[in-house]
Amino acid sequence: MEAVHGSMLLVYAVIAIALLILLITRYKVYPFLVLIMVSLLLGLVAGMPMATIVKSFETGNGNTLGHIAVVVGLGTMLGKMMAESGGAERIATTLIHFFGEKNIHWAMMVVAIIVGLPVFFEVGFVLLIPIAFNVAKRTNKSLLLVGLPMVAGLSVVHGLLPPHPAAMLAVQAYHADIGRTIAYGLIVGVPTAIVAGPLFALLISRYITLPKENALAAQFLGSADGNGNDAKNGAASNAASKAPKRELPSFGITLFTILLPVILMLIGSWADLISTPKTLPNDLLRFFGNSDVALLTAVLVSFWTFGASRGFTREQIQKFCGDCLAPIAGITLIVGAGGGFGRVLLDSGISKEIVNVATAAHMSPLLFGWLVAALIRLATGSATVAMTTACGIVAPIAAASGVQVKPELLVLATGSGSLIFSHVNDGGFWLIKEYFGMTVGQTFKTWSLLETIISLMGLGLTFALAAVL
Repeated sequence: MEAVHGSMLLVYAVIAIALLILLITRYKVYPFLVLIMVSLLLGLVAGMPMATIVKSFETGNGNTLGHIAVVVGLGTMLGKMMAESGGAERIATTLIHFFGEKNIHWAMMVVAIIVGLPVFFEVGFVLLIPIAFNVAKRTNKSLLLVGLPMVAGLSVVHGLLPPHPAAMLAVQAYHADIGRTIAYGLIVGVPTAIVAGPLFALLISRYITLPKENALAAQFLGSADGNGNDAKNGAASNAASKAPKRELPSFGITLFTILLPVILMLIGSWADLISTPKTLPNDLLRFFGNSDVALLTAVLVSFWTFGASRGFTREQIQKFCGDCLAPIAGITLIVGAGGGFGRVLLDSGISKEIVNVATAAHMSPLLFGWLVAALIRLATGSATVAMTTACGIVAPIAAASGVQVKPELLVLATGSGSLIFSHVNDGGFWLIKEYFGMTVGQTFKTWSLLETIISLMGLGLTFALAAVL
């Protein structure tokens, strides 16, 4: 079959995304199957060689899962240990006490900004979601009111603030000053997180009702949470065995355990400042700073802080680890398939076509950086791919344009663009949908809209900052 070029590729991409949404929302076909079918069909109509279509999908699926599967698995184990020991409950009660029940959505945003700094969005999400479940249950508030400020905080630091990996790559590509980028990023990011998080959550939670039963929430609420009659096997026997030693771990121990991977990753990203590059200490810092190793270390530490020291036996700890993995199997498959779809968009030339359209229009470097990142994000679903790819395209064009623009602001504009309208080809979309127990339509109205608010407000504040500086 002959390869398709030009604007027809864009037409096919739009049709493919519309078909995805239709099959999942209207005909209720399981997202994992829909993503595979639509990816293969898109490859065929775009004229990709038949021998490479499946390979392309598998590559995207594998690349996505290579990182996500390990992160989600280890993060869920850490969350389960925190839940069963009462650690999540301790953090929830302390936050409620400190901020007050009325302001708990602000607390969640602040915690997310701190935890999200050095970690990928998915890592921060799986670390914090058990706390969101607990806070929502204890305050009897909608998970949206608690969870949306959390994902807003995570998303803002994901796109705008070093030492986040994507932002760091943008700093290097544009030759920006890291200190100034962090300062400007906070000026733009904090107001953006406030509007897209707590304020948006207060509004949208009035209009959207989540289902009462959430299988994933049950995994993280611990077996002695007063929900003894939920669907968890052995909840009663667990509660009975735990009853004598139900004392909650201290706030300090809980915070240390959950922040351990964050601290390790932060130290890893500063390895060259702490020790000489290419020496053993430097290699060790980088090794333990890797997100997979940092999370594994935290899980092993949690076996003591949340497990053995709370009186749990080795068998109980093993059971917790096994039990918590079953509900995430479906999510993991869907997230991987989303990555496969993104790869087909890339290999069929659709992503390149989007870039060509953007390059043909002459515009402000800040707007151009935002637009290129936004279009790549819409096409591939990955904010990190959008930001890193856009930097490579925009940096030489911005340099050649002759328009004087601060490189730090280019980082922020590109980062804002990379966060626009998360939809069905973004792993984060399915992660949020499944954990929050929402329908696809509800996910569009909450998460996708939240991401778009961050993107547009981030761009607006970056332009405002450019006018002042």
